Amino acid sequence: MTTVPVQIPESLYRRLERAAAATRRSVSDVLASSLAITLPTLADLPEALAHELAAMIWLNDEALRAAAQPTLTLDQQQRLSELNDRADRQPLSDQAQAEREALLAEYDRSMLRRAQAFAILAQRGYAVPAYADLAHAA
Repeated sequence: MTTVPVQIPESLYRRLERAAAATRRSVSDVLASSLAITLPTLADLPEALAHELAAMIWLNDEALRAAAQPTLTLDQQQRLSELNDRADRQPLSDQAQAEREALLAEYDRSMLRRAQAFAILAQRGYAVPAYADLAHAA
């Protein structure tokens, strides 16, 4: 454990105290847990993506709402669907497989960005869409 002196506004400290009392934990435990949630481990991601996701905490609400939107175009979504269907029926050519992998990687990045944006918006007290409402948006 490392001890770090931090200055925070009195109102935030009072919120920490109330949360600690409500959960029967110390203020230090509540603060450490809050930081762990806010600053998740991103070690298993490519460095550039890990930095992008970590930096999202500093975005304003409007930028987070924009980041929560799908980034694959309709054409990309359709092409990925087509390649997935073809792959289910027969092996893809090397070129088609490379294209599929690139589209899947972009899809994964998009989903991670969206999830991070929704998580931060939820932490800020905003309602986020239910999973069922997101199912049709890639």
